[in-house]
Amino acid sequence: MIFRRSRWVELIAGQLDLFVREHADAIEEAREKLALYNRAERDEAEELYGDYVDAVETGTELLADIRDHFKWTLEEELGEQYERDFNDAVRKRLPEFALEIENR
Repeated sequence: MIFRRSRWVELIAGQLDLFVREHADAIEEAREKLALYNRAERDEAEELYGDYVDAVETGTELLADIRDHFKWTLEEELGEQYERDFNDAVRKRLPEFALEIENR
């Protein structure tokens, strides 16, 4: 199996660094909401899970905006590769946003 290094590694790392610095509150909120949900009693769990999903959606929208603004500057084929690489990087570095980023 041949492993390839993405041509976008440094760019995406920089974009995610910026996201972490500029939107630390969104990351922390998603983590806090998940922790609250995990500790919740059964009668509170459904509402708290909804709060968690809302927090993840907010963070994911911010990430998708970063990704899409750059993707739109590329030719279609390159844009698709960049999007896959960006999503893979999110999956590794910010797993709480991994499932949603694929759907945006």
